[in-house]
Amino acid sequence: MKKPHELLACLALIVAVGVSPADCFAQAELEPSVINVADVQWSAPGNRPCYPPGVQTAQLGTDPDNGGPAYFARFPPGSQFELHWHTHSEYVVVVSGDGAIVLDDERHALSPGSYVVIPGRVSHSWHVPPGGPPLVIQVRRAGPPDFHFVDCAAD
Repeated sequence: MKKPHELLACLALIVAVGVSPADCFAQAELEPSVINVADVQWSAPGNRPCYPPGVQTAQLGTDPDNGGPAYFARFPPGSQFELHWHTHSEYVVVVSGDGAIVLDDERHALSPGSYVVIPGRVSHSWHVPPGGPPLVIQVRRAGPPDFHFVDCAAD
């Protein structure tokens, strides 16, 4: 249930700047939270035969407006996430570790703080050098999750 001050704030935005009621109240549904990567519970990402062995994820939430997930992903040293694409765009920040991403045949080096925009339907792959730390990324997808592997027979 909405608190009275939240209802008044939404009504003021609707009247003052023309925000739609759906947008205003959807934002009011979100709860503040802080999630530290050191505290997350890692788990296997699901039963997909094309995922590299040892990859793990930690779900952070889902955008209530578009169904896009937000999550951390951790790739072990020496791993490669094969060429694939998604229907919706992805926005990625490298949290720790080093690696590379190939976007439409162009390889880009990644280090902590790197920001990657992957438009929907752009083929890409992730590469982590052996002998170093895992590559940890934070991902936000602009729509429901899907994976389409280019060369994986199980897809």
